[in-house]
Amino acid sequence: MSRFLSNRYKDLEPYVPGEQPQDQKYVKLNTNESPFPPAPKAIAKAAEAAGRLQLYPDPDCRAFSEKLAEHLSQESGISLTRENVIITNGSDEVLNFAFMAFCSSEKPAIFPDITYGFYPVFADMNGLPYREIPLDEELRIDPADYAGAGGTIFIANPNAHTGIALSRDQIEEIIRNNPDDLVVVDEAYVDFGAQSSIPLLQKYDNLLVIQTFSKSRSLAGARLGFGAASKEIIQDLNTIRNSTNPYNINGMTMAAGLGVLEEEEYTRENCQKIIANRRYTEERLSAMGFELTDSVSNFIFMKHPEVDGGRIYEEMKRRGVLIRHFTKDRMAQYNRVTIGSREQMDTFLQVLGEVIEELK
Repeated sequence: MSRFLSNRYKDLEPYVPGEQPQDQKYVKLNTNESPFPPAPKAIAKAAEAAGRLQLYPDPDCRAFSEKLAEHLSQESGISLTRENVIITNGSDEVLNFAFMAFCSSEKPAIFPDITYGFYPVFADMNGLPYREIPLDEELRIDPADYAGAGGTIFIANPNAHTGIALSRDQIEEIIRNNPDDLVVVDEAYVDFGAQSSIPLLQKYDNLLVIQTFSKSRSLAGARLGFGAASKEIIQDLNTIRNSTNPYNINGMTMAAGLGVLEEEEYTRENCQKIIANRRYTEERLSAMGFELTDSVSNFIFMKHPEVDGGRIYEEMKRRGVLIRHFTKDRMAQYNRVTIGSREQMDTFLQVLGEVIEELK
């Protein structure tokens, strides 16, 4: 670090994204990207918008936010307007805004000890206290542990990195038991088999639901996310957004997002393919002796009772198959594997079988 770095950041440990190695071509199953390209209309609309890049984009994302609110209303069965959504540069941006807006020295952030790795980074970067609540022995979130938690609660549902989801009723239990604190539900992986909490916005004003276009909607490279909540919470978040970067969504990304929403059937079909590939892979892994969490995400969280998780990761990478390994606490024996195309999963399974035979 330089001698000019502020003291408040000298001990900051940044979030570590999944590897993006350039040394060879990999079967890349480490960052939970979609194996499918964006919807055709998304590509076409983004290309058209490229011809207007000399102009600033609409800071209010009016056309996109109106279409998104309409879509969310149809999906959830409740009435939402563009005033109920904030559009952000990926879901990470709105998560950071939530830490900034709704946490303080008197209002700590509260989240599981095994979850999305950016939560403690956002807390540390903003100088905020936080408390981690351990998952149970089966790596599950127990809603009872969050009753009267006394802070702003962040729940990834399905959870990272386990892929295990809480039901909507369980999320409601957490919201109901914290009436004076905000509950933030991070639904990055909700489209692969979990229940969204967006319908609960009709009943509770202490709920913020966050989603992304990176996973099920195939726009990881475009960086597009959103939050849905009461108008008052969205106003708070927009105060932060407009105080940092009001032009946070570029014109091509906004146009691509509209194209995605106009071809929702494409997204649904891709989600079903990923779910089918997940089940196929789980069956094969179980037959190989792996232990798996009950993932309803676009990834599998697995460990082998006889083979070290770190060795599996290293040998898979050496053979050109990239998966994700974590060293923290109870995750050290696990590897996280993105669900790709059937061809990718067959290659993964073949190589993994060779690795296990060699290492056992």
